[in-house]
Amino acid sequence: MIQFPKPDVEQFFQTYIIRSFGVSSDESRLVFSTTLSGKFNLWAMDLKGETSYPFPITYNDQMCSFIKLDPQGRQILTAFDRDGNENYQLNALRWNGGEPMPLFEGASPDDKHEFVHLSEDGKRIYYMTSKDNPNFLNSRVYHLESKEDQLLVEGKDTTTEMSAVSPDEKTIAITKMYANTYYVSYIIREGGEEVCLTPSPEQVHTSGNVQFLDNENVIFTTDFDSEFTYMAHYNIKDGTFKRLCEIERETVNLLRLHKESGTVYIVTEKGVEDHLYAYALDSGELTSIPLPSDILDQLVVTRSGHLYILGRGAVKPSNIYRYDGSSWTMLTQNVMTGLTEDDLVAPDVVTYNSFDGMEIEALLFRAKEHTANGYTVFWPHGGPQAAERKQFRAMFQYIIAQGYNIFCPNFRGSTGYGSSFVKLVEQDWGEGPRKDCLAGMEWLFEQGISSRDRLFVLGGSYGGYMTLLLAGRNPEYFKAAIDIFGVSNLFTFYNSVPDHWKPIMEQWLGDPERDRERFIKDTPITYLDNMVNPMLIIQGANDPRVVKAESDQIVEALQAQGRDVEYIVFDDEGHGITKKANEKVAYARMVEFLNRCQ
Repeated sequence: MIQFPKPDVEQFFQTYIIRSFGVSSDESRLVFSTTLSGKFNLWAMDLKGETSYPFPITYNDQMCSFIKLDPQGRQILTAFDRDGNENYQLNALRWNGGEPMPLFEGASPDDKHEFVHLSEDGKRIYYMTSKDNPNFLNSRVYHLESKEDQLLVEGKDTTTEMSAVSPDEKTIAITKMYANTYYVSYIIREGGEEVCLTPSPEQVHTSGNVQFLDNENVIFTTDFDSEFTYMAHYNIKDGTFKRLCEIERETVNLLRLHKESGTVYIVTEKGVEDHLYAYALDSGELTSIPLPSDILDQLVVTRSGHLYILGRGAVKPSNIYRYDGSSWTMLTQNVMTGLTEDDLVAPDVVTYNSFDGMEIEALLFRAKEHTANGYTVFWPHGGPQAAERKQFRAMFQYIIAQGYNIFCPNFRGSTGYGSSFVKLVEQDWGEGPRKDCLAGMEWLFEQGISSRDRLFVLGGSYGGYMTLLLAGRNPEYFKAAIDIFGVSNLFTFYNSVPDHWKPIMEQWLGDPERDRERFIKDTPITYLDNMVNPMLIIQGANDPRVVKAESDQIVEALQAQGRDVEYIVFDDEGHGITKKANEKVAYARMVEFLNRCQ
């Protein structure tokens, strides 16, 4: 009997990302955006034959934001950015792929387009654009045959996004963004005025994800007068609003309508997991549908009633599944080469009390006993109005395989725990959430899981900001830090975000003049003199959210003081590391850094 050695850690890199997908109207073809070749491209699978094998249909090595297959099988519509700059621009592809063709000749590389809706006959595409209105956005319709490009709504006062189009295309829904926790949806009749879907647009709440049941009725998600988001109904003719479906302590995140059966499929977020339900519009009956994964990233409902989802779990890489009403079939086979789920580590869900008694939920990944080295990596998640959930991260599994535990707190400001909890981070980036992190560290010490000389901090985006802030304000809690595209200076960050973010910065972060003292207090670079621990900083050169200057300035300042700081810049990445070759470099350097700093 041949005895094989334990899996090499390189195997933890041998998986790929699936970011989005589309299905043809007859369900014969699946098209998805994936790093199967090492970089993002579109791949397709024919679903009708006896065998189904993926084949590439683009070779431009770029990420796309959506995939929409023409109902007549004439072309594929999508939008690509350039090496992570997030300036997605509309393109068309031949049905069998090839070189993408821009829909708009001479478009500026700085323009951004966001797909909203394709007409039933496939002849009109409704979209939003930053062109001529980078702060507030414009909503338009483009006629694919005549090339007529018509303005529908000009965004004013705040970021305005089109979200849905009625079956007769005479009514559209828009959403006005004031903050991540305050956005309001309206419908606009052809030639008519805006009508708010909720009773009071002045009351702080959210309403979005509009779906037209017919030309006179819409459903949507809202947390109006509620702690958790629910599904509501609005009758356009009568102007009546009513709650339709609430699920206790679960946040309704996504609605998808199947008109033929009168069923609404509802995706909810409950802490670190997603749930899926079928709601019957005629009876109000709600049926739970077990998911094949912990997290659901995309849901498509076809005319036949089949469900297609993109899902992942803590030990399950992203895959596309089909539900036929009784069982799920995994269509893609994205698995880790030579490894099973038993070779990976699933997290424990734990809770602890923070400095003010607030309960914080967290994920704790424990290294397997035969590899454990006694060290722990503390991971403050990005967002900040997001959450660390049971989602597959090759980076996590790679670090865990090296013997490190990983601890991920969902500090105040995280989603999935009610509207009030999400708001707690607004205009308080550096105090409450930071103290939640410190309480999590204390919990690790009390439980005997870690200690001050056996703890590291690693975070990206807002998590990178928190990593830097902890390194400056509380360096005695841990040995070293890794910051991935984190904000180092709130003043420069405030002025460098994408244009369409600027209308929400007041509510999210505050005003740099009015709140100057708080900005100074919550800015990591304020505490440069205290940043004595070794640090590794990683940045994408094309990052439009946290620009390279944020990392440059903290690195230059640390180097000027002779501190132990390493800096890695990827010239072909944006706000994230998406290319397989870059992932390997980044993760290997991270583990080398952790090992060196033990």
